[in-house]
Amino acid sequence: MWKLIDLLVYKLALSVSRDGCEGSHEHDKTEHICGRPLGLCFNQTSGDLYIADAYMGLLIVGPQGGLATEVVTRAHGIPFGFTNALDIYQEPGAVYFTDSSSQYQRRNYISVILSGDKTGRLMKYDPESKQVQVLLENLSFPNGVALSKNGDFILLAETTHCRIMRYWLKTPKAGTFQVFAQLPGFPDNIKRSPRGGFWVAIHSRRLWILKLIRSYPSLGNALLKLPLDITKAYSYVAKWTGNGLIIRLSEQGVILEMLEDTSGNRWKSISEVVEKDETLWIGSVTMPFAGKYKI
Repeated sequence: MWKLIDLLVYKLALSVSRDGCEGSHEHDKTEHICGRPLGLCFNQTSGDLYIADAYMGLLIVGPQGGLATEVVTRAHGIPFGFTNALDIYQEPGAVYFTDSSSQYQRRNYISVILSGDKTGRLMKYDPESKQVQVLLENLSFPNGVALSKNGDFILLAETTHCRIMRYWLKTPKAGTFQVFAQLPGFPDNIKRSPRGGFWVAIHSRRLWILKLIRSYPSLGNALLKLPLDITKAYSYVAKWTGNGLIIRLSEQGVILEMLEDTSGNRWKSISEVVEKDETLWIGSVTMPFAGKYKI
């Protein structure tokens, strides 16, 4: 995940040796040791940068940069296994973030779907009380989050079920949630559009094999017992067969725009889309590209 802001370089504050973590190397092999930042968001009042690191939990680095420090790594006694995305309600500074699974790490993200894992959570961190509150649990691969413009609700991508959920923070509906939109593929990150509504990055369209596995969880668990790296196998297949898809939803969950590269020659496995100055900036967490699209 990246933002259209001045680049801020930081180093993670780790309790283990950083040998092998810097410079050119195969990061996928060391990310569980070195960390893997997925979500970034500035507190616009303090200038602090909050980081959702897949392995290190929720971190913070001050406006001058330097070492990122640990904010929280567990909730209700359960350690975060796959800290993923975040957004900040700027007025009080509350940080809303997801932990995609307490059982599987990011490097095994396909296992979260195949196993039918439901250990994901949506949480809120209060920087004043320094307390973390679990808002939703038993989620299936909770991923990207985005607050509404006035902070009435927060949207949450539930990747396994190919849908966006809406959790109400204000109004008489506060504390309740429902399906906001059902999607044609697996959603990753969500971002507000300056023209209204929300952009959703779709990692891939629904595949018949995944539909079958979701219907029969025992089949998915059987695949996980095979002597091969399922995530690597999926990444290899996606490299040659994937496509690129992004969707803009209205405030009511209606699809307003759908842009797709059906060939996958230009973009594929999209995980992020940010709109600024009539331009879409597009990125992927698995593919080495950054895209720019004039709208």
